[in-house]
Amino acid sequence: MAKINCSVGSCEYNAKNKNECTLKTIQVSPCRAARNGQPEDETFCHSYSENH
Repeated sequence: MAKINCSVGSCEYNAKNKNECTLKTIQVSPCRAARNGQPEDETFCHSYSENH
């Protein structure tokens, strides 16, 4: 079984004690303006939801 690693503590789907996403799948989407070849600038997790 595959797992999605995540260290984004502000996302409600992050199982912080394991640094894993609790979703079975996520949607990764391109950022609109960035085209510099750096993954952290060009992509984001569209499935992110702020932990309230």
